[in-house]
Amino acid sequence: MGRAAIRAVVGHPGLTLGALVTSSQDKAGREAADFAGTEATGVLASTDSGAFEDAGVRAVAYMASGDIRPDDALADIEGLLESGVTVVTPSIYDLYDPASAPPETVARVEAACRAGGSRLFVSGVDPGWGNDVLPLIASGLCHSITEVRSQEIFDYSAYDQEFSVRELVGMGKPMDEVPPMVAPGVPTMVWGGQVAMMARVLGLELERIDESVERLPLETDVHNAMGHFEAGTQGALRFEVAGVPTRPAGGGDSGPRGAECTPIVIEHVTRIDPSVAPHWPQPTTGAGSHRVVVEGEPRLEITVEAESEGGNRAAGGNATAAMRLVAAIPWLLERPAGIYDATDVPIAPGTGRIKT
Repeated sequence: MGRAAIRAVVGHPGLTLGALVTSSQDKAGREAADFAGTEATGVLASTDSGAFEDAGVRAVAYMASGDIRPDDALADIEGLLESGVTVVTPSIYDLYDPASAPPETVARVEAACRAGGSRLFVSGVDPGWGNDVLPLIASGLCHSITEVRSQEIFDYSAYDQEFSVRELVGMGKPMDEVPPMVAPGVPTMVWGGQVAMMARVLGLELERIDESVERLPLETDVHNAMGHFEAGTQGALRFEVAGVPTRPAGGGDSGPRGAECTPIVIEHVTRIDPSVAPHWPQPTTGAGSHRVVVEGEPRLEITVEAESEGGNRAAGGNATAAMRLVAAIPWLLERPAGIYDATDVPIAPGTGRIKT
């Protein structure tokens, strides 16, 4: 996401890269272009967070992971907001949907925004727009809807995050170990806000948000760029986060929950090799895709296949997620201090980005 954010800033005609901060000593002193493959920027990576103030930046794209350091990520962002810097980030799951977020988190961040006259926009990396604005736009093209489903379907062997793939997603781990990403309550914590946001916009009152998880082992050993994955260990993971309405809102079988009505669903299907779980949903082509399916009249299916860094689909998804965040900065800087969500922030066209 850091590489993608650098490219997004450099490629945006209304933005200038002013500083680059890293937590890694071995990256310090390197030109930003070294990480992102862009033209030279004149900006060197620094481990000093004061580099933002020294450069006089007005906004920061905070791309450090919050997966295993949520409190530290929130503290970092809170400090930036208090100092008057507007922040866009994928790192605080709670604030994908501020309206349903823990009140104490919202109060803390709103206080920081007021103190600094700053703004915050949080959107996901899976990518966020695929779980909020794209399905909402698609829903507006149908006169009758029974289900809105957002899917990420990916072969993670091409994902450049070995720690996340092995330790968080659980690929290559024993089947009796529950991966942190799908421990009870975690899928709802991460994706439930987006389900709640879509329900609110679509005028649907939810009784609760359910989650379901399926895991399958590898039948044979697998080798890829991340190394060896043994037969019998986890090779595929599928989960859903679904909104259950307080009143019937359509009908139809909604998958793992049988006939119970779940009209808003976010689903992830993740494999470590294309051969695993062939009966589960498959990408249309290649290593992965993001898909929105609106069951209704008319029925709509929208598939997005983004590629970056030499045709890598995972990098392509990250690139679109980063661009959604970075492109929001000019709009945010013109708005009052506070927290903004995906339904507030418009998707700006790529004005000035066509290369001739």
